[in-house]
Amino acid sequence: MNNIPSVDLADFLSADTLRKQKFVDEIGKAYEEIGFVALKNHFLDDELVKNLYKEVKTFFALPLETKKKYEIEGLGGQRGYISFGKEHAKGKKEGDLKEFWHFGQEPAADANLIEKYPDNIIVEELYDFNKTGMEAYRMLEKTGIYVLRALALYIGLDEHYFDHWASNGNSILRPIHYPPITEEPKGAVRAGAHGDINLITLLMGASTGGLQVQRKDGEWIDAIPKEDELVINVGDMLERLTNNKLRSTIHRVINPPKEEWKNPRYSIPFFMHPRSDMKLNCLETCVTEKNPKQFSDITAGDFLYQRLVEIGLIKE
Repeated sequence: MNNIPSVDLADFLSADTLRKQKFVDEIGKAYEEIGFVALKNHFLDDELVKNLYKEVKTFFALPLETKKKYEIEGLGGQRGYISFGKEHAKGKKEGDLKEFWHFGQEPAADANLIEKYPDNIIVEELYDFNKTGMEAYRMLEKTGIYVLRALALYIGLDEHYFDHWASNGNSILRPIHYPPITEEPKGAVRAGAHGDINLITLLMGASTGGLQVQRKDGEWIDAIPKEDELVINVGDMLERLTNNKLRSTIHRVINPPKEEWKNPRYSIPFFMHPRSDMKLNCLETCVTEKNPKQFSDITAGDFLYQRLVEIGLIKE
């Protein structure tokens, strides 16, 4: 396997039960083997992607003192601007070579959440920035819910098992800017090798390459989706819930060759989180004699807090 498998959401949305089952089998097998797929026929249209990248590039081009206005203390990086080098991979000291922004959930009035999410931070200088970001957020959330429905069927649950937990969940849309590299990075990379915290991550095509995925044999392969595809991978929460049946694969963003250091890179992942009171206890359908329970019981909220401390966004 030299690239990640490609699947078509139109198969799952089809009235043909054989096509629907084909999608369930393909994505389930891919997530057991490598934890990543490229997905076509999602709900994010080209025009929205183009507009979002335009807004994101304009924001990151603002003067640093303007961007720093939107870096709010006490939020653990949950909303607004996070400046260069603040985040690092778990177990790594060097900060990643990136700055980023967080759009968060704006829950429905009848969501009945046990927690209150922080408000999104409004960028005064850019009229369409927040509106465009939240339009993309909704389309990625919708796509993610259908992917989770397919995975629910694959692991022997009711198709709509995840609907309640993922709708109005603590999901994050993160536009990232990796600036040009101006000097030898000294051990730092654009994003250190890591697994994602959440249920699944949906990534729209980055402006340049660099994303690599680690196969079971330890080899790194480039993740190269087609222009109209989203890259979608399993996160640690889903790996934990499925008792390691579905794999949260280690991945990284490597630095480009020296002749390309002058080029910035932009990337926009959507981290799909559940409500904080969702239990991540290993599902009975995924615990067997050959695969005994491998994780202790924990809620999504407690697990998220632990990991935000580990990657440096929350100081204990």
